[in-house]
Amino acid sequence: MSLVAEAFVSQIAAAEPWPENATLYQQLKGEQILLSDNAASLAVQAFLQMCNLPVKVVCRANAEYMSPSGKVPFIHVGNQVVSELGPIVQFVKAKLYLQWCDEATVGEITHARYGSPYPWPLNHILAYQKQWEVKRKMKAIGWGNKTLDQVLEDVDQCCQALSQRLGTQPYFFNKQPTELDALVFGHLYTILTTQLTNDELSEKVKNYSNLLAFCRRIEQHYFGKVSSSIRLS
Repeated sequence: MSLVAEAFVSQIAAAEPWPENATLYQQLKGEQILLSDNAASLAVQAFLQMCNLPVKVVCRANAEYMSPSGKVPFIHVGNQVVSELGPIVQFVKAKLYLQWCDEATVGEITHARYGSPYPWPLNHILAYQKQWEVKRKMKAIGWGNKTLDQVLEDVDQCCQALSQRLGTQPYFFNKQPTELDALVFGHLYTILTTQLTNDELSEKVKNYSNLLAFCRRIEQHYFGKVSSSIRLS
């Protein structure tokens, strides 16, 4: 399993639809892009097209240095960054799974939020119609019978990879924080401090002391406080 994947899906994915401004970053085309990188980018674009998920493609000369794993392509979705084909595929799958296939999340979050712009009974009709469509897609890609425990196990593997990447450094690129640190902090912090249907996901993150220290460091330095949810213990 590569660096960031389902760990950045979590219950946030369940609460947020796929945004219209999702961006796929890749190396500049022409002589500056490796054939393997170009193939990977095309594979990701094809996959997202198959899932009917809109994405804007942006070419950057320093894309590999912007990527959390140092590899391209990577996607920027809301406050989440996921790199490489495998993790991006898992990201999309887990996002759909948690949003529409986990019954607790569907009942308490998804239906209400998805149907909120519409009057009764259209809000319920459209929400159930959307759920049926997503479940059909999840079944087609082999996630129809995946359990929440299996998803959480994948999350744990991704947290482990992220923890290994950070190591003992204060930030992902050593001493100076970057946009990547801000994005990672925003998502992990939300996981750790938001009350959800259960605490299983936040407990996965809490198993990695350097990730907790990372969140605590940024919160204390830039926001002047430390939440009890991310205190080291």
